[in-house]
Amino acid sequence: MIETLGGLDALFLHLETPEMPMHVASMHYYRLPPRSRTAPLERVKAHMRERLHLSPVFTRKLAATPMRLANPAWVEDTEFDLDYHVRRVILPAPGTHEQLEQCVADLHSRPMDRSRPLWEFYVIEGLQRKGLVGFYSKLHHAAIDGKAGVVLAQAILDLAPAGRRVEPPPAHGPSTPAGTTALLRTAFSNQVKQTRRLVRLLPGLLKAGTQAAGDVISESIGSLRGRHGYGPPLLGPHTRLNVSIDGRRAFATAEIPIADLKKVAHAFDGTLNDVVLALCSSALRRYLDSFNELPEDPLVAWVPVSLRPAGDTSQNTQATMFRVPLGTHIADPLERFEAIKAATAEMKAAVASFKGAIPTDFPSLGMPWLLPGLASLYGRTRLADRIRPPANVVISNVPGPAAPLYLAGAQMLTYYPMSIVTHGMALNITVESYTDKLFFGLIACARAVPEVAQLAAWIDDAHRELTVLAASAKPVAAEAPATKRARKPSAGAGATKPARKAPNRIPRKAAKK
Repeated sequence: MIETLGGLDALFLHLETPEMPMHVASMHYYRLPPRSRTAPLERVKAHMRERLHLSPVFTRKLAATPMRLANPAWVEDTEFDLDYHVRRVILPAPGTHEQLEQCVADLHSRPMDRSRPLWEFYVIEGLQRKGLVGFYSKLHHAAIDGKAGVVLAQAILDLAPAGRRVEPPPAHGPSTPAGTTALLRTAFSNQVKQTRRLVRLLPGLLKAGTQAAGDVISESIGSLRGRHGYGPPLLGPHTRLNVSIDGRRAFATAEIPIADLKKVAHAFDGTLNDVVLALCSSALRRYLDSFNELPEDPLVAWVPVSLRPAGDTSQNTQATMFRVPLGTHIADPLERFEAIKAATAEMKAAVASFKGAIPTDFPSLGMPWLLPGLASLYGRTRLADRIRPPANVVISNVPGPAAPLYLAGAQMLTYYPMSIVTHGMALNITVESYTDKLFFGLIACARAVPEVAQLAAWIDDAHRELTVLAASAKPVAAEAPATKRARKPSAGAGATKPARKAPNRIPRKAAKK
């Protein structure tokens, strides 16, 4: 079966360069089953061999449209090689957590081979902790988004060590390579469908665009009058995070009990997502202040929002991005939390207004030869070093499995996500829930943000700070129903001067890297 890529999926292919590989991934610890005599790599291969038919992601690859007139298509890989996709890595002694982070950072820096199905699994042995193995899984974003990745994981993984019975694949004849005529016919048919969908969405797009323009004008006028607004500024401030990148990656992790974060959210009448943004905001504020580079304007985060309808399990990309100011210019952590809470409320209102009008598929005639050249040119000219970005960082919060999962009898203990960094945004923070914890994965360009481990440590510090403040907050039951449960920002919060001394400053030597 030939399936042409949708417009949004294909963008991750067209914009990919050696410096900006467009795959997403995750790093895990697994506890091996007791008394297992089979090598972990062979167990995983046998497990996957039985389940390849559960998702087309595993056995389909890309086929270019003749003359690259339109987006490529997914076709069956008639020469599929499981040994290529499931591999083994052995860490050098002593096999620490930091070595595992560096190992997966190196694996994450490597672009994927587009002549094969776009996924790779790595079983990582030699860990310091006995009875555990590491596991790194990588899939191209053209094939899957965050929510679809959770669905895919649930197809591969089990809820018990013994696993479940998997029905064998249906019998069918040998696959034949897709021909030129079939690819052209499918591409033309897809262009017609995409155009029809876009025409149906045009009234909603025009309405949403008019409303967005009005909001921008209103926010700009309010700013000129000195009013403190919570909507994002037109552009984010330029920081050391917002530069051109190379292909090297640095990775660091953090994990926090969900119960702790829910207590904070409840104490300050916010949401779990508000708390995640507040933790990241605090860490980023300390990071920039350690270089005496904390801007007076707030950093702005791109926050991915799923457009996937309830019950939709299709394995493609259905998401968009909204901009949320992080309140990094506000010194007081409670005032900063209130600013973030107000900003996310505005974002939710915007999502409700725009969600049905945002296309995830659109005509792509000419894009395969136009966009790659533009993406390469943008990197070569290093424009990101000289212009203010629309946002400073990507922060994504993906709900994951609540029950323990197993792979080939081994229990998954952690779920650290890894995403994409781009020219102009050298840091990406992705958060995934699993069982009773939130797992933070910080991936960065190693040249631009070598101190990513310190950022992860400061997220832990921010968690402890908010936990203490939440414990000392007035109990909800003691307040009148109409009373807010959190401090409101002062009238001058928008002009709050940042503190210039961080209690945990990065050494000057590190700052000069």
